[in-house]
Amino acid sequence: MQAHLITEQTVARIRLTGRFDFSGHREFKDCYEAALNEPAVSQIDVDMEDVEYLDSSALGMLLLLKDHADARALPVSLLNCGGMVKEILDVANFAAMFPMR
Repeated sequence: MQAHLITEQTVARIRLTGRFDFSGHREFKDCYEAALNEPAVSQIDVDMEDVEYLDSSALGMLLLLKDHADARALPVSLLNCGGMVKEILDVANFAAMFPMR
């Protein structure tokens, strides 16, 4: 997996590509920590348009991001979830925890 952080004004967007699994935990964590440490950021979006697959460790990583963001009162949204990714997120009931756009 590749993770890229793009910050535009007050929105940090983490764009993920490939298989979102444990092998990408360091890259994902580095991106979200950079977003959380940026004083101007008031919203974090995780763009999953190019995610081919995600597993339970990816779900855990998203929950960790949410916990850290909640501690700073920053909302986190999941963007462009489709196909198998959306099905997995639906089964895990992530729509109850994250806005999905």
